Amino acid sequence: MIIKKEGKIKGELKVEGDLALTGNLEVEKGIKVSGNIFCAGYSIKAGDSIEAGYSIEAGGSIEAGDSIKAGGSIEAGYSIKAGGSIKAGDSILSQLWIKCETTLKAGLYIYAGLVTWRAFKEGDDLIECGKLEGGKVKCGQLKELGLPEDRREEIGLPNEIVIEGVKYIKEDDC
Repeated sequence: MIIKKEGKIKGELKVEGDLALTGNLEVEKGIKVSGNIFCAGYSIKAGDSIEAGYSIEAGGSIEAGDSIKAGGSIEAGYSIKAGGSIKAGDSILSQLWIKCETTLKAGLYIYAGLVTWRAFKEGDDLIECGKLEGGKVKCGQLKELGLPEDRREEIGLPNEIVIEGVKYIKEDDC
């Protein structure tokens, strides 16, 4: 299936086979494609999940309100952002940052900050996720924030706190 114009699709987009785009695509709910998603020079955005049986490739950004999943690789010319997890059977590559709320998993490697079309800025190579579950970071700075269910607000002072990798333990006598 080839979509030649950019636009917003209400509901969900399901495609058997490959999806080739020649414009930006925004889908109100989710995108599910049994083959590849190829969006040269443009961006893909879904309110829910984006899923491809093989690879997802966008010249712009890839953004999903929930998860992004591909049986092959995920590649973006700008950034990759998911409100849930990002999972790829092969590698994940973004010329700018990668962000997800929960887990990040690649079958092979993860690359961020490979920007070639403008000067590099601080944060361009940030890989921010709740937890890295698989894959090796070959390029970029990994920042694991913890899974949402593990993040909690404390009332009063906790017995131990970790600040920038240093653990501080409160003694009972304090």
